[in-house]
Amino acid sequence: MSTRHTIAVLVNDQPGVLQRVSGLFGRRGFNIESITVGQSEEPGLSRMVIVTIGDEQTLEQIEKQLYKLIDVIKVINLSISPMVGRELALIKVNAEPAERPEIMGVVETFRASVVDIGSRNLMVQVVGDTTKIDAMIELLKPYGIRELSRTGVTAMIRGNV
Repeated sequence: MSTRHTIAVLVNDQPGVLQRVSGLFGRRGFNIESITVGQSEEPGLSRMVIVTIGDEQTLEQIEKQLYKLIDVIKVINLSISPMVGRELALIKVNAEPAERPEIMGVVETFRASVVDIGSRNLMVQVVGDTTKIDAMIELLKPYGIRELSRTGVTAMIRGNV
């Protein structure tokens, strides 16, 4: 059965590492649903958080292939432990002045915020898990989404691990 997996990959902070990791997925026919990369707590190392869909065998193959890349230091399957996963989305939505109170109700319900106001649109920022972001997008679609940008998931294991 195919399920969503979130994998953290600690890599050397070197040019070309992102290309090699994403290329590995493409060559093996694995799809990347989202990927985020940033500095880690260790100087000289970056943390990639990759969300992919597949069965356990696919995930095992991905982990084995990642470890074959020279700049990969550690691979952690975050999905097998309680984790916190978050994503940020910026959504530019059509918002005539008469519709704004209704849209603001959606924004407040999702604990989102308006970060820009134009004469005929609002830009909303929402942070949460993928399900929350998807739900907010669905509720804003009837107003007309003009532009959408999502960061992809970043995640960590909960607790003292």
